[in-house]
Amino acid sequence: MKTKFNGILTLLLALMVQISFAQEKTISGTVSDETGPLPGVNVIVKGTTNGTQTDFDGKFTLKASVGDVIIFSYVGMNTVEKTVGTSNTIDVTMTGSNLLEEVVILGYGSQRKTEITGSTVQIKSEEIEQVPVASVDAVLQGKVAGLVFNGDSGTPGSTSDIRIRGVSSITAGNEPLYVIDGVPMTNDNVSATSSGSSFSALASINSASIESITVLKDASATAAYGARGANGVIVITTKSGKSGKTTFNFSSSYGFQNDATDGPDVLTGVEREMLFYEAIYNTYGETYGFNKDGAQAFYESNPNAFGTDYVVWNANGRQETDWQKLITNEDAPVQEYNISATGGDETYNFYTALGYFKQEATVIGADFDRITGNVNFSKDFTDKIKFTTRNSASHSFQDGLLENSAYFSSPRAVKYFNPSIEPAYTDDGEINIFGTSLPNPLWIAQEDIDESKFTRILSNNSLNWETPIENLSFTSRINIDYQVYNYKRYRNPVRGDGDGETNGYGWQAHSNNAIYVFQNSLDYSYELNEDHKFDFKVLQEWQKSRYYYLEADGDNFADTGLTNLASAGNPTTANSYFNDWAVASYLGTVHYTAFDSKYVLDATYRREGSSRFAKDKRWGDFWSVGAAWNIHKENFLADSDFVNNLKLRASYGVTGNANISLNQYQALFSFGSDYAGEGATSPSTFGNNDLSWETSHTLDLGLDFGLFQNKISGSFGYFRRESKDLLLNVPLSRTTGFTSQTRNIGRMENKGFELEMNFNIVQSEDFNLSLGGNVATTKNEVLELAKDGNGEEINITSSTTRVETGHPVYGWYMREWAGVDPTNGDELWYVEGKGTETTNDYNQAKQVWMGGSAIPKVTAGMNIHVDFKGFFLDANGYYAGGHKVYEDWARYTNGTDFFTTAYYQGVDAVLDRWQQPGDTGTRFGRFRATTDPWRLHSKFLYAGDYFRLKNLTFGHDFNSDIVESIGIDGLRLFVRGTNLYTWVKDDLLKYDPEIDSGGFTSLTTPPVKSIIFGINIKF
Repeated sequence: MKTKFNGILTLLLALMVQISFAQEKTISGTVSDETGPLPGVNVIVKGTTNGTQTDFDGKFTLKASVGDVIIFSYVGMNTVEKTVGTSNTIDVTMTGSNLLEEVVILGYGSQRKTEITGSTVQIKSEEIEQVPVASVDAVLQGKVAGLVFNGDSGTPGSTSDIRIRGVSSITAGNEPLYVIDGVPMTNDNVSATSSGSSFSALASINSASIESITVLKDASATAAYGARGANGVIVITTKSGKSGKTTFNFSSSYGFQNDATDGPDVLTGVEREMLFYEAIYNTYGETYGFNKDGAQAFYESNPNAFGTDYVVWNANGRQETDWQKLITNEDAPVQEYNISATGGDETYNFYTALGYFKQEATVIGADFDRITGNVNFSKDFTDKIKFTTRNSASHSFQDGLLENSAYFSSPRAVKYFNPSIEPAYTDDGEINIFGTSLPNPLWIAQEDIDESKFTRILSNNSLNWETPIENLSFTSRINIDYQVYNYKRYRNPVRGDGDGETNGYGWQAHSNNAIYVFQNSLDYSYELNEDHKFDFKVLQEWQKSRYYYLEADGDNFADTGLTNLASAGNPTTANSYFNDWAVASYLGTVHYTAFDSKYVLDATYRREGSSRFAKDKRWGDFWSVGAAWNIHKENFLADSDFVNNLKLRASYGVTGNANISLNQYQALFSFGSDYAGEGATSPSTFGNNDLSWETSHTLDLGLDFGLFQNKISGSFGYFRRESKDLLLNVPLSRTTGFTSQTRNIGRMENKGFELEMNFNIVQSEDFNLSLGGNVATTKNEVLELAKDGNGEEINITSSTTRVETGHPVYGWYMREWAGVDPTNGDELWYVEGKGTETTNDYNQAKQVWMGGSAIPKVTAGMNIHVDFKGFFLDANGYYAGGHKVYEDWARYTNGTDFFTTAYYQGVDAVLDRWQQPGDTGTRFGRFRATTDPWRLHSKFLYAGDYFRLKNLTFGHDFNSDIVESIGIDGLRLFVRGTNLYTWVKDDLLKYDPEIDSGGFTSLTTPPVKSIIFGINIKF
């Protein structure tokens, strides 16, 4: 009996031991590298979905059993495996340089930073997701040397102008190519109207779901995109799933916005009246025998000649209306909410997200909102076959407004057109619908409609097969980008653009665009031996776009408040059209590394055909070669404590540009006309069967470095890009019946230097301080243009700019202002430029070169980061200089005539005017009771240099003890300011200096200045 009992006891003890060994326990620890704690390290129990990530202090907590293997992985670091023993604490130090081994996404693939032979800049999700913007490209400003960013408007959802290393073409497109998850994309302005707010297709993408943005600048980096890489490439990569326990991330932000700049101040009613009487006296005083004091009486006695505006204003108590205050939406709210989840195991992972963004404009009657969803999933069907799908859908709504010109119904323009003597409200408190030619913007914002709705679905699906041939894999990808756009415009019949004979006006436009991309590629890795490694890629790509457009409009609406076209009594337009284009490409790349990447060689060849050209001119050849020498890996630097990274790189290649309108190679007729109600045909395109690719030939030299354990790091480079066979719209003789023909002719170059520097001044566990920045120069010059039959160069000249060899493209070219004649107050101009005789006859002065263009000669970005025990401060700014900008609407706002004092509303700068003989140094001449024609000259050409503090963020990452006590993995609180400070070099430039690439000031919404509060929770 005792023996039996002992046996049972032994079995129970053994069972208890087994249970104790199998029982889960909590494992905690800290993951670090040589510089300190590492946040975001993946920590997963091998063979399970049980996992987590390290928090902001590098700490983790995980349940595991004795004998389990825990895997620690982090980009750029060697993976570490630890077996769970009796201890509940596992601390890990990861090796490998985060800087040197950083993986850079290049679109069709990725490479370690040490093996890149081209010029690239990658921005990580940490710099993107915390910046609430309607369009994600806005985060690039100041972050990339040589990249110039200008927002077309501060209206939410509007497009932007991005130029990388200058302007490569004269009349073809200069926009970079966007690549999303390895697929070239179309991200143009989808708006149906050119008179209303633009709408960027990029505004459909949620920045919180982006893993990285890489800007490719030189031929070695962009040649893989062949005919579309001449203007640079912006590669956007969305977030992938991470294996391990399902983790959630919730972020929210809410803030307030105002205009970053106020623009010029306008005349008060008192000042405007004073200048009006002064103009009456200067024009009629001598003839009719009255002095300045008698000007008012002369005005009031001639109502048929001058009207009665000031008589009425004086009779009503001289009320002043501040139109800018009335149309401004002060402290306009902006808010964003995102939640995402990621997880998986060794065979699959997923990332899913839902986001909402809403932003009111800083002007009445405009806002933007967007809802987005993402589902990204990857599954290993077998150990050889992997399926990946990335899907996103978004719906955006923009309540826009009239802008981009001096539209009287635009609330943005009212400040400069509606006189302050016009009351905004009646005595009863109703909106005043006054009877002048200018409508009340309060009424327009209430009654008119400018709405855009945009739905976009992106589906990117790939299948990767590791073939039976060792190191050979095959990938097939299908991408669909489906865009649906709807625009509605309504103009009320009471007041504004819809009153009068039209009795209300309505217009609706609908378009859908389906873009398909098919890719098939083979990747092969071959090691001759451990010192010589080759990576080969062969890729076939086909892209097709099918675009359909339908519009209709009508007028004479049955009643006010009816806005749909069914209520229009007089249909006036019904129009539709369809267009399509296709691109086919074949790509081959070779990537060679020798002696542990000491020497690197890249070669790229792409043959591409485009339907934009005739069949025998359709195909082009594009290529690049690049080399890199990692000098720090040589024996003489291998043990250096001073040099950690030193890479010399060089590349040369040919890329292309085909960004022109469709079918320019064909002689076409238009069938959209009518003749007495019958369909009619008319010539529309001259055609050119010899039309082919514009090419860019780019040389790039660079030196990347890291010193003192990478406490100092950066790069220095030189580039020269020569554009040849320009797709140029060459003027034609009027006898042809056409104004121009697109030809391959002309050359232009851009060249400059780029410097990027980062200083990790202090690195410790509790305190870190770093400074960084970049600076770039760009010099643009036109080298060759088309010639006429006499061998003379055909220059492209406007009233303010000119394209001519030896000068920058669209250099400023106009009449030169010579000041004010002190004897009589006449405006003067130089007859043949500064230093020549002057004239008061504008038409006698010749246009001359003013120096410079709208292209900044120098751009720079600056940043600083400080953190102390979880508290952090980040700031970055942007500078652009060496260029000039022109005040485009000076005729209306800076006139010394009735445009300023009787019809519209002048700015207060005109108070610096000539008043009597002997006045010297005044900026404006004498006021006159007349209206002058357009006079475009150098008085309103300003230095465009400016600096802007783009972002300033202060926040706190709560430590692991606090977040664990409330049951979450991470908690961050922050407050961010955007565009808090703007410095402008030229005191005369009162408009916002961040203008479109053409260099003309506009009456659109300026960038916004905001204060935003946010929270980020991981659980």
